[in-house]
Amino acid sequence: MTELIRLRIGIDLAKSVFQVHGVRQEPGEPVAFTKRLKRSQLEHFLSKLAPSLIGMEACSTAHYWARVAVKHGHEVRLMPPAYVKAYVKRNKTDAHDAAAICEAMSRATMRFVAVKSEADQAMISLHRTRASFVARRTALVNQTRAAFAEAGVVAAAGAGGFSDLLRLIETRADAFACLAPALRMVLEELAAQWESVDKAVRRFDAGIAAALKNNVRAKRLMQVPAIGPIGASALDAHLPEPAVFGSGRDFAAWIGLTPREASSGNTVRRGSITKKGDGYLRRLLVLGATAYLARVRRGAVKTASAWERKMAAHPRRKLAAVALANKTARIAWAMLARSEDYRAPDAAVLTA
Repeated sequence: MTELIRLRIGIDLAKSVFQVHGVRQEPGEPVAFTKRLKRSQLEHFLSKLAPSLIGMEACSTAHYWARVAVKHGHEVRLMPPAYVKAYVKRNKTDAHDAAAICEAMSRATMRFVAVKSEADQAMISLHRTRASFVARRTALVNQTRAAFAEAGVVAAAGAGGFSDLLRLIETRADAFACLAPALRMVLEELAAQWESVDKAVRRFDAGIAAALKNNVRAKRLMQVPAIGPIGASALDAHLPEPAVFGSGRDFAAWIGLTPREASSGNTVRRGSITKKGDGYLRRLLVLGATAYLARVRRGAVKTASAWERKMAAHPRRKLAAVALANKTARIAWAMLARSEDYRAPDAAVLTA
């Protein structure tokens, strides 16, 4: 009879040892069990357990274990760790954390994270690694420029100027040959590392482009003027279930593109954007909006709406780019949630 009673279970994830806290979903919610399991024991425990409601913090390995639990017939709810923290009683221990997870998942106002598939996680890993390599490539460019500048060799700004410096190293030009041997060794190593990292970034770009060919959702997102291939791929992987968010504004707020609010009574105080949530998505959306507004200012976009032209002419360009990024996030959510294509502004609106 006890096996037929549905349990609510909180699992505190870790590298080697997992704490499990289960309660019965009946009046009073008595504690059914508390267990401490090793990594090798957790899947066996889930396979023998009657179908239950399982909660975990959305942290490292959470999506993997969520998929394992779903495979064995359980319903899984992932929660942001910051939302679970309020339910931890007194001292922080693994047992208290598991109990807090079990309690937090029962709250009607709790917000949950959609379980990502293995393919989505792989694509997110590709994006994250690419971003770290791009940052490394930029650092190598700055380091190479600084090393040359210390010897009095200064190149023009931009990619063309850096290419000139690489050419000096490759051709062993006089400006490079006259440098100290130690400095030449440093510059040769920096150039070799830059070339290796640049090739890796290009391979990552090719992998993302190849994945886009058969991705209907990402292709749909690329119809939005301010979303490119990288942004479309990242949005598709990070938002497998748009229904997790109640509206496009909720999605924009999750990314951190909505104003920070500190209101009280009838006094409304709004500041800069919160910058909470996923910083990688936020950066891609802002960069895409910045590039699009630059094209509008140059007159290269004939289909820009009146609002977009107004934003392009705004004296505070970063503020305008964030406003367009917020709007783009809402449009992207609506397209994915409703499986609709992008609807460009009407001709009457464009000529208004």
